[in-house]
Amino acid sequence: MRQFAVEADGGSRGNPGPAGYGAVVVDAATGQTLTETAGFLGTATNNTAEYHGLIAGLRAARDLDPEARVEVRMDSKLVVEQMAGRWRIKHPGLQELAAEAAEILPPGQVAYVWIPRAENQHADRLANEAMDAGARGERWSPAGSTADLPAATPPPAAAPPDLSTPTTFVLLRHGETALTPEKR
Repeated sequence: MRQFAVEADGGSRGNPGPAGYGAVVVDAATGQTLTETAGFLGTATNNTAEYHGLIAGLRAARDLDPEARVEVRMDSKLVVEQMAGRWRIKHPGLQELAAEAAEILPPGQVAYVWIPRAENQHADRLANEAMDAGARGERWSPAGSTADLPAATPPPAAAPPDLSTPTTFVLLRHGETALTPEKR
């Protein structure tokens, strides 16, 4: 039986604000990315976007192999704990989204795992790409995605300052002072 890892994320710029989600399905045995999906939601909360990422990821996994076991990895503690049944879902809108997610695959096929944000960068980049595309009035497209590329390496640290010579400061003052007429 195949095993997939679904990494999903959602975000909003403002809460609520322009929101998007991203999800990636990875072959658990090889680590190979099998498919990516992302979308812009318009104005929504972060938690709503997280659930949409989960739903998109589960659907993508089901479309690849409806019999596969799926480990969902998310950096949203709320969604992971609610879908695992450890936390109550109080918000009616989130209850509907959780019910929709639960119907995609049988409960015995899906496990939920919380991961730190740093381990969810691929799905996070997809969500941000979707929000960026939405802000331009476009739809996200996998052809333009950079989410599967390695993260940019940070620039090298600046060289330490040379403290062997004094530093000269030139102070400029704009406007007129008592010394201006004397050209001082």
